[in-house]
Amino acid sequence: MNAPRVLVTGAAGYLGSQLVAALAADAARKPAALVAMDVREVPPDGRVAGVTYEAVDIRATGLATVLTRHAIDTVVHLASIVTPGKDSNREFEYSVDVLGTENLLKACVVAGVKKVIVSSSGAAYGYHADNPAWISEEAPLRGNREFAYSWHKRLVEEMLADYRVRQPQLAQVVFRIGTILGETVKNQITDLFDKPRLIAIRGTDSPFVFIWDQDVVGCLLEAVYSDHTGIYNVAGDGALGIREIAARLGKRCIVLPAWLLQSALALLKPLGLTQYGPEQVNFLRYRPVLANEKLKQEFGYVPQKTSAEVFEFYLAARTHRGRR
Repeated sequence: MNAPRVLVTGAAGYLGSQLVAALAADAARKPAALVAMDVREVPPDGRVAGVTYEAVDIRATGLATVLTRHAIDTVVHLASIVTPGKDSNREFEYSVDVLGTENLLKACVVAGVKKVIVSSSGAAYGYHADNPAWISEEAPLRGNREFAYSWHKRLVEEMLADYRVRQPQLAQVVFRIGTILGETVKNQITDLFDKPRLIAIRGTDSPFVFIWDQDVVGCLLEAVYSDHTGIYNVAGDGALGIREIAARLGKRCIVLPAWLLQSALALLKPLGLTQYGPEQVNFLRYRPVLANEKLKQEFGYVPQKTSAEVFEFYLAARTHRGRR
């Protein structure tokens, strides 16, 4: 197998920067070309030797020209709005997550890219009362319209399914990733853990499946260098309920009925007193719990840390930074 020519979108982000560094550092199987593409310009002191940097918006016209210029055969698509900024809006997030992905896929076809590796999310399954206790890759995608991130992941995956039929020459690896934790990760979920009290929804344990960021990087590396295709949940073994998480944090849970929390968030969000809206109550209440058997048995990657182990790793790093 010839060394791949790889382009990573979202390369300046939390996961993208780690993947680019790992690809560049892998002396045994270094890419023939490695292009880090992001809408943000990476300053010289943040660049990795041997990597070509492109400051290009995923929505830009002429994206196929970039791919062609570097003779890219493998694209790792990580560009996505995971944690919206204060000035973000749904139209902008849709334009990046969905229209940006559509633009990239079209460019891949024009440029003759052979494989695209996409970071999707367990959120694509949606947050529903009838989700199974453990959800496998065969479950329908029912991302909730009211929750932008979940809905956009569903739309992207429907687009990918269409491309698998219409453009079968473009091989796909799709990773439905659980909650990523690592030494320095910060997102909407870790923000929950920073609150003085954790909120639990009456009648549900709100289980979380976690995955170590280095395990995600490991899966992406395997997808770049192997012939694997397909769709895989990416999560550590086991899950932790919200009360278990609170106990490990040394905090108490405030247990509220769903209707009361929804009403409170509906009042507080417009006033700017919380980053969470009423639509995110179901995000806590009906979390999809990802089964990882297919990842281990068919893709051949066994996560190095369980959900509990990666949470303890995150907690130790958090404590070391003085955020106890």
